[in-house]
Amino acid sequence: MNIAAVFNALLVSVLAAVLWKYIRLREHAFMVEEELVLTRQSQELSQVQIDYHAALQALVEDGTRMVCTGRMHTDRICLFESLCYSTEAEEFVYFHSNASVMLPNLGSRRFQPALLDLSSVEDHNTQYFNFVELPAAALKFMPKPVFVPDVALIANRFNPDNLMHVFHDDLLPIYYTMQQFSDLDQEARLFFMEGWSEGVHFDLYKLLSNKQPLLREQLKTLGRLLCFTKSYVGLSKITTWYQYGFVQPQGPKANILVSGNEIRQFTKFMMQKLNISLEESSSEEYIVVFSRTINRLILNEAELILALAQEFQMKTITISLEEHSFSDIVRLISNASMLVSMHGAQLVTSLFLPRGATVVELFPYAINPEHYTPYKTLATLPGMDLQYIAWQNTDREDTITYPDRPWDQGGIAHLDKAEQERIIKSTEVPRHLCCRNPEWLFRAYQDTKVNIPSLIHVIRQTVKSKPRPKRQKWSGSLYPGKVRDAKCQASIQGTSEAKLAVSWQIPWNLKYLKVREVKYEVWIQEQGENTYMPYILSHQNHTFSENIKPFTIYLVWIRCIFNKNLLGPFADVLLCST
Repeated sequence: MNIAAVFNALLVSVLAAVLWKYIRLREHAFMVEEELVLTRQSQELSQVQIDYHAALQALVEDGTRMVCTGRMHTDRICLFESLCYSTEAEEFVYFHSNASVMLPNLGSRRFQPALLDLSSVEDHNTQYFNFVELPAAALKFMPKPVFVPDVALIANRFNPDNLMHVFHDDLLPIYYTMQQFSDLDQEARLFFMEGWSEGVHFDLYKLLSNKQPLLREQLKTLGRLLCFTKSYVGLSKITTWYQYGFVQPQGPKANILVSGNEIRQFTKFMMQKLNISLEESSSEEYIVVFSRTINRLILNEAELILALAQEFQMKTITISLEEHSFSDIVRLISNASMLVSMHGAQLVTSLFLPRGATVVELFPYAINPEHYTPYKTLATLPGMDLQYIAWQNTDREDTITYPDRPWDQGGIAHLDKAEQERIIKSTEVPRHLCCRNPEWLFRAYQDTKVNIPSLIHVIRQTVKSKPRPKRQKWSGSLYPGKVRDAKCQASIQGTSEAKLAVSWQIPWNLKYLKVREVKYEVWIQEQGENTYMPYILSHQNHTFSENIKPFTIYLVWIRCIFNKNLLGPFADVLLCST
């Protein structure tokens, strides 16, 4: 063999090896540089330091982990580790590995209709959350992930342009969801995935965390694949009190679980964040009229303000969302004796009123106050301690309608003539579903001249003297505990008569409470029977003889009742033999 040929072959081999090593070093350098870039992108989100290589290895080896609370999609909140989001597909991604956890493991039931609601509005088909599934091995073929090191709360805002929705559907549920989980603290970050822009009230959302909330559109600037190190998905519905009429006409929720005490804890937090001192109080009592400046106007607002001031001998001021900062609105309402406003989203600010204040809600012509009650429901929650008054314009002549406006501003010109005439002649909007009923919109957007003598008369039926707030302590209802040491003793009177003596001790917590009235409820049931005899007693012992038979086993339940309607739990059942 030619020496030169051998030498050339050897030289080619060496060069190929060097070139291969150089390429591998370049690839490694590129990967290191890419990891550094991705690490920097992660750190742009947060000051939390992250080991990118370790995070990526954990995602590949462990996949995604999910553990949820709640049995149904309507009450479920899920904790995820390594949940990812593709900004290109706009889909959340669950990566499977041998170490993945998915509880509940629903299979295809996850799509019936969804894993959970992203919003606090129950079972709305625009608010469902789900994810697509991939094996962790697919990460080799996907864009390198950018890791989000902050603990995240992922949710939807329902309608961030409407103040009622902002507070009822978003801020209160977010606040109490964060209270449920200790690591959703002020350093957690909110991610809103519904697709809305910031909206006019976005500064209120910023108060819930020290970190800037991020919107879905902003995620595209961070990377093609985002992976949340730890995230909670979904919102608690426990603080909502109203349903908007998507399935049945709107009204209070069937099972309201929040009281005014929890709402006032939330308003205390918000006022602190707005730098409004809880100690601030004006020595001068006053009435606030909430002015609407675009639609649903009070046509004789100046006359109304003067009449209120004269009737109650109190300063009367106006506020509006357009002309006052939200901090100023809260500062003024939080010390007001009375809040007067046309029906509308701005009335949700009544949750900042002090205890004892009065809410006066004005309704346009043909709108029945009993059919639209979000603010009445709020004001009358136990612990809110507000007086609520509704006034309705009943005079067709005192209203101005706008039939030629666009349909979403109350116009009806798009309807046929017969329907237009029917709506114009109607004296009451029938109960309806949300959200595009033309008769409701026509009447909702009309302007009103308030009949002032009528309004003053309605207010005076409730407010007999000068309205003033009460600076009182917590006034919630306290329930009795179980009665203690329940005993029974039987005595037989011949072959056909018997007596059953039952005694018990007071509930343990009663000795620490001032209770106006204490009663005891006793149920006696013959074993094997379906019916029982109830008794209401004032004392802690009683001998029963009516319907008591010898040689019979009776089941006896006893509970305490405070002030006629605060029912305590039943003590353990007594088994009594005669």
